[in-house]
This record gives sequence, structure tokens and C-alpha cells, in this order.
Amino acid sequence: MISFLQNAVFFILLISVVVFIHEYGHYYYAKKYKVAVTDFSIGFGKELFGWFDKDGTRWKVCLIPLGGYVKFFGDSNSASKPVKLDEIESEHHSKLLTTKPLYQRAIIVAAGPVANFILAIFIFSLIFMFSGKDYSLPVIQEVQKESPAAVAGLQAGDQITFINDIKVESINEVASLINTPGTEVVQIVVTRNSKLLTFSVKPKTQELKDSKGNSSERKMIGIKIIPFQNKVDRVKLGPAKAIYYSLKETYNTIAITLDYLGKVIIGSAKPDQLGGPIKIAQITGQVAEYGIVPFLSIMAYISISLGLINLFPIPLLDGGHLFFYLIEFIRGKPLSEKIQEYFYRFGFFVLFSLMFFATFNDLKGLGIF
Repeated sequence: MISFLQNAVFFILLISVVVFIHEYGHYYYAKKYKVAVTDFSIGFGKELFGWFDKDGTRWKVCLIPLGGYVKFFGDSNSASKPVKLDEIESEHHSKLLTTKPLYQRAIIVAAGPVANFILAIFIFSLIFMFSGKDYSLPVIQEVQKESPAAVAGLQAGDQITFINDIKVESINEVASLINTPGTEVVQIVVTRNSKLLTFSVKPKTQELKDSKGNSSERKMIGIKIIPFQNKVDRVKLGPAKAIYYSLKETYNTIAITLDYLGKVIIGSAKPDQLGGPIKIAQITGQVAEYGIVPFLSIMAYISISLGLINLFPIPLLDGGHLFFYLIEFIRGKPLSEKIQEYFYRFGFFVLFSLMFFATFNDLKGLGIF
């Protein structure tokens, strides 16, 4: 019971920060371009508490902490579906999102996901500046007999230099790169006797349990690694380098995620790595036990995921609105309200299906199914 409450508290804290930053991105540019905002909500459902600011915006916290929204003046719902223009008095038209130039509408909509990416970069930068970045180079200490690594030809003493064309700059990156979702064969480049050698390794998937009894599938190749010359090298970076590596980490996370999702769509990767709120809550609570740095790290990765998902061209998401704007830019006029209505219904079906599938995966991971 305590573990459940702990996971819930840390999950609500994490998701509230990430959602607030996302919605504030929308809110900031809406105010900049003089679009009236009626509601700024963290959560959905029944309002728990809230207040009005001087401009009449209702800031509120709601019962279901699984997201949030900014509702603009003239929107019929929290997904920013506008009402018909003739239903609003003409003197208020200047406050509407729909009456603003196309580029302003696009900026307001895109500002939410961009704010999530900026939050991740900010968090990574803080970690690299104050906690440091690990530069301990990984060297193979032992190769298990008849393991995938042994079959491929890896040897003790090899320094791991690249994995799947990504340069390995830290011993901490090895496991995550090997376990990149959707990767059936791992390309490993090692330095041996001052020469670069490339090996194709097909990992074995094993079910492992952590100290709390939670099971997860991990790809194993059968090696033990240690820092080069047994020296742990953790360096606190200056602001410029910290931002550079934060941008790189954010970019790599987006690229790996898109690559995995692409493989899921074409059927070359299993979708079992897709998780929902239950899995996020579970991971957040466990990571928080190890301190503020791991907790902030997972917050950064969740922020990237939220920003990326919202850019998908699905109606009801930010990406769906941007898709409509792109069509409007090409056609010179927006889609008819009837066609947009069909898209909104399709978007609701897709989002509901994704949520159902992610929740099913979460429950399956808990052993319920």
C-alpha cells in the first residue's frame, strides 16, 4: 500500500510539472498574440480547486491527473475544437484563435511540444553542470561462454566504441543502446589492439526481476563491462557543453523513439514496450528512491515523450491541429467544418485505442493478463 501511494505521489508530481510546462507554452504565445484564454487546467474531470487571474482565466487543478489543457475563448471543448464564428458576437472575434494569422496559430499550437523539449534540455543541462556527465569508457571484462557476444567474436579487453552507429561516450550508455526497442541485431564496434573491429550480435531476451519483484524483459549479449583502466570519470560541464550534450541527448531520444515506432508500424518490432500511465507511475516511484538526479532524468525523458506524441498528426492532438493548418496553407482555405468533424471523431477513436492498448500492456506487465 505504501509503495502504491509513493508511486502515485511521485507520478502526480512528475506529470503535473511536465503538463504545466506543456500547457504554459500554449498559454504564453496565446497571450502574446492576444488570444483570450478561459481555462488553464492541470488534470481532467471535476475541479478540485482553482482561481481567476486578472484577465479572467480560470487556473484550476482537476481530479484526474493524466494531462491538462488550455481552453481558448470560443473553443467548444478542451481539445480546442472551435465553435462556429457566427455564434460569437463580432466585437469578440479579435480574441479568437481562429481569426489569427495562420503562422500565429501554428506557433501557439506548436509551443506546447516545444516547451516540453526545452524542459528536457534544461533538466539535462542542470544534471550535467551540477552532478556531472559520466565519461567512463566501457571495456569488456568477461565474455560468457556460448553467449551471443562469444558467438559473434567479442573478447575480454575490447573497448566498446560504437553501438548501432552511435558513439559510446559512457559505460552507462551500453545497456540502453543494446536494449533499444526494435533492434534485433546489435552492431558493436570495438577497439582491439588499436584497430576498429565490427561485430553483429543477436541478443537473447531474458525476463529479469528487480529488487521489488517487478519483471521486465531485457536483451542480454553475455558480457561484463568495467570502466577503462578501472577509472570512473565523471566531469561537471560548463554551460555551453552541458547545453550541447543536452541537445544531443534529446535528439537521440527522439530518433530512437521514432525508429522504434516506425518498426512497430511496419511490423518489424513488437509493441510490448509501449506503456501508459500505470507503467510511468511504477517507474517514476522506483526511480525516485534513488535520488533527485534519477527522478529529474525520468522527468526529462517523459517530457520528451509527451512533446513528441503531441506532434503526431492525430486530430485532438497538437499535431492534428498543425496538420489542419498545413492543409489550410496548401489549399489557401481551411477544411470544411463537416470534414474536420469527421477527423475529430477519427482522432478520438485512435487516441482511445492507443490508451486502451497501452493500459493493457501495463496490466500485462504486472501479471494481470
